[in-house]
Amino acid sequence: MCKGLAALPHTCLERAKEIKIKLGTLLQKPENAIDLIIPYPEKPEKPIKVQKPPAEEVVQWRDSLEKLLQNNYGLATFRNFLKSEFSEENIEFWIACEDYKKTKSPTKLALKAKKIYEEYIQAEAPREVNIDHVTKAVTIENLVEPSVTSFDLAQKKIHALMEKDSLPRFVRSDMYQELIK
Repeated sequence: MCKGLAALPHTCLERAKEIKIKLGTLLQKPENAIDLIIPYPEKPEKPIKVQKPPAEEVVQWRDSLEKLLQNNYGLATFRNFLKSEFSEENIEFWIACEDYKKTKSPTKLALKAKKIYEEYIQAEAPREVNIDHVTKAVTIENLVEPSVTSFDLAQKKIHALMEKDSLPRFVRSDMYQELIK
């Protein structure tokens, strides 16, 4: 209880309001179950510097998504192609997973894991990738204790999907055809 000077009850009332606000914040139900496991970050991406490769190298991309993704120019071009088709979530997820695997700090790993989950994996995510329910369940289970391999299965599924579906469309596109001239 607040005792003493006349000005003190006003101070006690302000303190009580502060406590109420803090408790209200703590007692709010998280939007997602993952919020209970992993805290939340925000960091802008760095732009990729690219240089156009020789046509001979570009021709190799037809048969190898891996070679395409290892080349910064190829990656940027493929990404632009997918954006032009409004289907860039797969490549964005793949890139996010590659960045995630390079993370050393366990705290940063957990933050990035949460961001990737919320952006690409959770139901109705802004850029939800198309993975089967088993892969999704395994990925969510892996996020209880995030490690550099937490997204491996989902990333492999998306890589296979891009290889079967997106790469052939890219190779037939005008964007790719211009590169091999």
